[in-house]
Amino acid sequence: MTSTANALQDLFNRIPRRHSVENVQEINAILTEYEDLLISIEAENSFYEENTPPFFDELELVRSTIKNSTNNKTSKKMKDNLFDEGSGNLKDSMQALIALYSDVSRNR
Repeated sequence: MTSTANALQDLFNRIPRRHSVENVQEINAILTEYEDLLISIEAENSFYEENTPPFFDELELVRSTIKNSTNNKTSKKMKDNLFDEGSGNLKDSMQALIALYSDVSRNR
């Protein structure tokens, strides 16, 4: 595995599933690191340049969902549901990117 693939897997393993103030901070840090990895992957070659834009779109949707989970006017149950949705979507997105990136024939 490359260092980028290892970094992706490490981020994936860090994704929290339960809503708390600390977990919101952690997932926001993960989102920032994930975006940085996406930018570096996109720059590797033309294949990734063409195939990473959907991951950036998903990233923004996850950010929005996580942000909504911190709204003071939202009930605890809704905050939990929004956070769970956001973290689940992030896991799905990362799994798809890991699968795309693990195809060694495209890492040139």
